[in-house]
Amino acid sequence: MDVAPNTQQIISASALAQDLRALLGKLKRRLREQAHVGDLTPSQVSVLLRLEKEGSATASGLARAEGMRPQSMAAVIAALEGAGLVSGAPDPNDGRQSLLSLTDACRKWVRDGRAARQDWLSRTIQARLSLQEQAELAKAVELLKRLVDD
Repeated sequence: MDVAPNTQQIISASALAQDLRALLGKLKRRLREQAHVGDLTPSQVSVLLRLEKEGSATASGLARAEGMRPQSMAAVIAALEGAGLVSGAPDPNDGRQSLLSLTDACRKWVRDGRAARQDWLSRTIQARLSLQEQAELAKAVELLKRLVDD
């Protein structure tokens, strides 16, 4: 039984998508291991990344942005404050609220984690891939960018 070319392309693209998702998930886990994230939950990491990218925010603003209930966000923030990763200061626009921001220790931890991930990935590429394979990987990265760029 022959499969129509269009159907075969769909099956092929679907299998490729499944393989790519699994591979990127594994790469993400390996990179996370290199950064020594420790006991932080995905929600805590997400809040830290948001504060790093967008700057200071209120707990209610973070809860809205993360799609969480304020009570759940309060627990996330309490854990991050307890770990010395975020601190609060009075909101100049509304003294009843605090603006949360990353501590200097957290900024250093983020920088160090990124450097560790970059170092591991660079060393692994150099050690496991030939120069030709590295060139092929660079082409694949350009294709992946096309998938996610608007």
